[in-house]
Amino acid sequence: MSACVPTRAADPTRPAPAPEPLSPPPTPPRRFRVAGADLSASIAVFLIALPLSLGIALATGAPLQAGLVAAAVGGLVAGRLGGSPLQVSGPAAGLTVVTAELIHHYGWRATCAITALAGVVQLGLGCLRVARTALAVSPAIVHGMLAGIGVTIAIAQLHIVLGGIPQSSVTANLVALPDQVADTHPAAVSMSVLTLALLFAWPRIPGRTGQVLRKVPAALVAVAGATVTASLAGLTLPRVDLPSWSSHAPAGLPEGPVSGIATAVLTVTLVCSVQSLLGAVAVDKLVSGRPELQARVGRSRLDRELLGQGAANVVSGALGGLPVAGVAVRSSANVQAGAVSRNSTMLHGVFVVVAALLMVPILELIPLASLAALVMAVGIQMVSLHHIRTVTRHREVLVYAVTTLGVVFLGVLEGVALGVSVAVGVALHRLGRTRITHEERGGVHYVHVRGQLTFLAVPRLSRALHLVPQGADTVVELDGSFMDHAAYESLQDWQSAHTAQGGTVDLAGRTGTRIAEPAHPRLCRCRPWTPWRNHQCEASADPGSASPSDAPPAGQDEGTGEARPSGSQLARGISAFQRNTAPLVRDELARLAREGQRPSQLFLTCADSRLVTSMITSSGPGDLFVVRNVGNLVPLPGEESGDDSVAAAIEYAVDVLKVRSITVCGHSGCGAMQALLASEPGGTPTPLKRWLRHGQPSLDRMAADDRPWARIAGRAPADTVEQLCLTNVVQQLEHLRAHESVARALREGVLELHGMYFHVGEAQAYLLADDDGAELFDHVGAFDHVDAAEELRHPA
Repeated sequence: MSACVPTRAADPTRPAPAPEPLSPPPTPPRRFRVAGADLSASIAVFLIALPLSLGIALATGAPLQAGLVAAAVGGLVAGRLGGSPLQVSGPAAGLTVVTAELIHHYGWRATCAITALAGVVQLGLGCLRVARTALAVSPAIVHGMLAGIGVTIAIAQLHIVLGGIPQSSVTANLVALPDQVADTHPAAVSMSVLTLALLFAWPRIPGRTGQVLRKVPAALVAVAGATVTASLAGLTLPRVDLPSWSSHAPAGLPEGPVSGIATAVLTVTLVCSVQSLLGAVAVDKLVSGRPELQARVGRSRLDRELLGQGAANVVSGALGGLPVAGVAVRSSANVQAGAVSRNSTMLHGVFVVVAALLMVPILELIPLASLAALVMAVGIQMVSLHHIRTVTRHREVLVYAVTTLGVVFLGVLEGVALGVSVAVGVALHRLGRTRITHEERGGVHYVHVRGQLTFLAVPRLSRALHLVPQGADTVVELDGSFMDHAAYESLQDWQSAHTAQGGTVDLAGRTGTRIAEPAHPRLCRCRPWTPWRNHQCEASADPGSASPSDAPPAGQDEGTGEARPSGSQLARGISAFQRNTAPLVRDELARLAREGQRPSQLFLTCADSRLVTSMITSSGPGDLFVVRNVGNLVPLPGEESGDDSVAAAIEYAVDVLKVRSITVCGHSGCGAMQALLASEPGGTPTPLKRWLRHGQPSLDRMAADDRPWARIAGRAPADTVEQLCLTNVVQQLEHLRAHESVARALREGVLELHGMYFHVGEAQAYLLADDDGAELFDHVGAFDHVDAAEELRHPA
């Protein structure tokens, strides 16, 4: 039965109401989809994480279920909230020693509470955005800490491998080791040896068979092989014992001195945070090796990663799990298995939950000796020969060794503190230890400074400089990377006095490169901060009679005023390169010659001589694939009329070099834009006019009434030429999209387009949003919301 609604009589004089617009259909809810690559990668990571989580729990003395809880929480919580999408978190070998000490002193339930409190501290540090500060720790200290933890793990697990029980400290384990060797259990040793043999032999199976078999993780094969062998042989030896989840102990309040508990929380926070942040940086390096993935995943957000790790530790501690941190082994396996999003990490956590609930009978067949052998191998691998060679090359082996021994015999926090103290002492020693020598060779006096030149070395520097006779030719060689203000003033005062008495002074760096300014800088039109300052500086005129106004124009001879041959200027430039620059870049260019070019972007800009692309982009050899032409124009496909050079460069850069971005860079005072504005119909079709016809669409775009003028960093363009320069950049970006290779790469999401404008007079670079926004960013990252060219259809 329907209700009756009174209606109003229709008024023929009243116009009919406009029909109401139809509301759009409701947007269907987004369905959760998992890429096939994420699914396969999650399975690979799960197969690695399962035995390692049990082994690390065994090594700490915690309930074995605690390792599974931490692995599940690390995958689900840290994987969802963290800032490194492809980093896999869970119980880490680097936390084994810390956790074992906490369990020994406070008990398991209190250790869970300490883990949760450490997570709260991590959340606070993430909110304060101090994640980058953790990366300031010397790599020698970090590697030394991991090496010390690895040694501790290996020595402790060796007792279980031999069939015994580890002691509470490294010293006690070493003392008890001879008795343990004498009381070896053959069954445990045989399963340990089998585990280690499979672990190291599996990745080395040759041929195509090996390629197929290596898809199964070696850790899983090693533990599974030992488990099956022990079961078939009927060996009697300790195995995994997973108690009922109903008896799983949650966190409890720790008891003891507040200072001790605070120290424990700080230790867990430090180790978890540093290991996770360094792991995120390592994952970024792995992702950078896959350009198609880098554009999709992006770089890690370290502060968010710290927040995600903190949340995971709070949850893990509350549920009775081990401390959680980013794990290098699982993260690298995740990337290498082809993961493309954080779904892989989260799915691996789901699989761990399923295994913990449904696979208990299978897990309880695993021999403890097999897990101990697996963890011992991980501990040995934490002592990296590559890291030792690196710290030795950088003369930080003392810091590494002290940190390692401190962690082994004193504890993690004490070892790290000792390493930091030694690192500071080494730095102060290097600052204070400076060798200064003086010698004469061939009538030239050489003063060689080895080390950092600080105020502590000024007395010795002064004594060495006063050994130089008045009026002598002198070379001061600075073999160091730092000079403080006191040393600088002392050196400059002596240099001024020595040159005033008729002597000469050259300052040279480590490679012999001259770093001093000319004795009479008023004769030089170049400034000290221009790397090419010596190319046009001449000193043939009499210094005593010259003045700034006497300096001849660039390219003219001082004596005659006539133009110098360009060939001599070119020869001087080449000579300066061979003498000063080539020694610095020779190794890098040799590497590029061997490996070929792999630039990250195509940079299309004007041929104007004032645009030095390497300078304004801070790039070097191999970074940019550069195309220069008059007016930074990109002809539309089919309109080149025989000149396919730009289109060929675009196709080669996108399809062959696989660049990830293309930048069109215009600049102020562009002669091509001025010529385009001054062009008139008709006349002789010169090559320049034929080329500039590709800029006519930019002129038409600027003249359109429905598009307001651009604003650059909050101001209007200075004149019509600047407006055309800005408009031309956006127009050429539109031309780029018309090229087939570019359009395809944009559809696949592997390419980005950028517009750039360089103001020559202000030495200021601006980055224009190419499609989705209306923002011009300056070179320091601040930005104004403005209306730029094509994006000006919606004025602010």
